Amino acid sequence: MRKILISTLFAAAFFGFFIKPSYVLGQTKTATPTASPTIISSPTPTPTSAPDLTEKTESTIGPLEKILNDQKLGSVWPWNPIKYAIRFAVGAGVPPNTIVLLLLLPVVALIIAAARHLIGLRGFGIFLPAALSVVFVATGPILGIGLFLLIVTTSTLVRLILRKLKIRLQYLPRMALILWFVAMAVLGLLFLAPIIRNSEVANVSIFAVLIMALLAEDFTRVQLGKSVKTALSLTIETLILSLVSYIFLTVKFFQEFALLNPEILLIGVFVFDFILGKYIGLRLLEFYRFRKLITA
Repeated sequence: MRKILISTLFAAAFFGFFIKPSYVLGQTKTATPTASPTIISSPTPTPTSAPDLTEKTESTIGPLEKILNDQKLGSVWPWNPIKYAIRFAVGAGVPPNTIVLLLLLPVVALIIAAARHLIGLRGFGIFLPAALSVVFVATGPILGIGLFLLIVTTSTLVRLILRKLKIRLQYLPRMALILWFVAMAVLGLLFLAPIIRNSEVANVSIFAVLIMALLAEDFTRVQLGKSVKTALSLTIETLILSLVSYIFLTVKFFQEFALLNPEILLIGVFVFDFILGKYIGLRLLEFYRFRKLITA
């Protein structure tokens, strides 16, 4: 049931980043000058922001579409069916950045699984690190980490205060109370946006907050079941996995390779998933942990 909830919120967050009102789609409409008896107003130029892979903007779509148009394709079968499908989808209006993110998500999942089985980084499963990487793409790593720390710190403080006051609540009502405080903390950050004067803070997406609230729930659950030290360790590992995945989602080389060679990418990830699933040896961190026994 929990995996279904996480998957549903992750899908909502992922597609929610692409559903923008008409006034933020990057298609800036020129304001019509209005005349007055003494002054004629003119359109004020809007400062351009950095390209966002999760938004359908001309600055993002243009280069990707140009790469597709410059690619020469052979026959459809047997090597180019997905390339032709991408061309038809883009021609029908599907943003290339959406396709790129969907093609790279299996790579992100493979990276997280490899970090677990080969290195020993655990994190909170596979869905939350992947979801956080998409959040970092949408909000930027600095704001994303800031929200991450704010939400985790708030949930931890609320839990410690409840324990100090010896207030015992059932699990779900307690998590609802923690989510209440998390919402107030994020709301307070939004209230400070005019003082901070950061447009990214003012435009933070609710879906990013929901995904990070899920992480806060996992953090609290691990604290209750194990210890604060274990929860901190898992949270830091989740953050590391999310930042590494964010790099793979935003590096231009990987975006272009995924768009121009989708068949190779998907088949390669499929094969590596099977190979990784067969590995039963020690992880790198376990070599370090048991180094005295190994060298004895």
